[in-house]
Formats: sequence, structure tokens, C-alpha cells
Amino acid sequence: MRVLVVEDERNLCDAIARGLRRKGMAVDVAYDGLAGHEMAYVTRYDVVVLDRDLPGMHGDEICAALVESGALTRVLMLTASGTVADRVEGLQLGADDYLPKPFAFDELVARVQALGRRATPAAPPVLTVGNLVLDQTRRVVTRGGVPVDLTNKEFGVLEELLKARGGVVSSEELLERVWDANTDPFTTTVRVTVMTLRKKVGDPPLIETVVGAGYRVPEPVVMTPAGGNP
Repeated sequence: MRVLVVEDERNLCDAIARGLRRKGMAVDVAYDGLAGHEMAYVTRYDVVVLDRDLPGMHGDEICAALVESGALTRVLMLTASGTVADRVEGLQLGADDYLPKPFAFDELVARVQALGRRATPAAPPVLTVGNLVLDQTRRVVTRGGVPVDLTNKEFGVLEELLKARGGVVSSEELLERVWDANTDPFTTTVRVTVMTLRKKVGDPPLIETVVGAGYRVPEPVVMTPAGGNP
């Protein structure tokens, strides 16, 4: 999941980003409204955690612009004011959720995760290919019933490949969906991560390299008996 945190209180912004990264999310940060607005239009984020009172460009304007653009990005608005009137106003602007400060970090995580599931085409919480099972909610992977211990990035890559349902996912797409803006776009990190992921997932190999295009996990072929139904 790719998340943008736009918050002018730098300590709070960085703390939110660190916490979300520990939950396996790719997180970018912006400390003012103008930078946040620009980043939200350059990169496709699943969720934008948006402070309402921002310098440069007000959070309300950013929220309204995102809604008008038709983007699938979900907006969680933060504000120091927790009155019902302010919450209603924020939601009427098009925010998907609203969280007053101060807030419990666990609640923020839960809301971001819920919004992230709404930002992409619906996928079942448990993804399965052959005997490989990936539980997106519990962040657990097993193959043949045996747990597979993955890093956050390896889990993210495998999750994106399985969600593609046999389609090819390019290195650029994986870099955008699993890593953050600080990653060098010319790095070999995707190739290296896929290589270690293949080893951990084991045999028979599941991840195919499509030369010049990217990677995929083919869906098993369902054999149909002659003259019958599958």
C-alpha cells in the first residue's frame, strides 16, 4: 500500500510515517500543502493522510482537488478540532474519513488499512495460487501449510503479483506500489527482492520473469474433461 502523509508538524508527520512503515506500507511525506498537492498528482497513492490546516495550500483545497480529479485515492483528514460540525464539513468536502487530534496510533493504522482496501479494485482478503496462500489482513504467507517468513518488501511484491491475477507487473509498478519516493528509480532493488522472494517461496517456482515487461505469477490451468464441465 502506498501512503502520503501531509502534515506541517514535522515530528508528528515523521512519527506517523515511521509507524506506518513498520506496518509494511510505503510512505512518503510532505510538510506543506503545496508539496503535498504536487506529490498527490505525480504519484498514485492508495491513501492520503491529510492535515486540514496546512501552510501553502489548505487541506480542504487538496481534498476537493483530489475528489474532482476522480482519483481512487482515499483521504483521511486530520484536524486539531474534533467538533461534529468540523467533521461534517470535512466529510462534505469529499474526505473518506476524519480523525481528530490527538488520536491513538492503532486507530490511525486501522483506518488507513480500511481505506486502502477501498482504494483498489476489490480483492479477496486471502489470495491463493496453487498451494501458496497469502493472508493480506494477517500478513501471513504459507506454502503447502508451511509458513514462509518474508520481509515487508518481499510480502508487498508477492501481494502485488498475486493481486494481478496472472497479469504482468512491471518493475516500475512494483517500485511505485511497494517502495517510497526515496528509492532510486534506477536501483536493482526490485530484481534483488524478487530473487530472494523466489528462494523463500521455494519449488516448484511460482514467479516468472517476462523479459522486457516484468514479473507474473501464472494462475493454475484448470483442466476440463473432454465433453464435460470443469
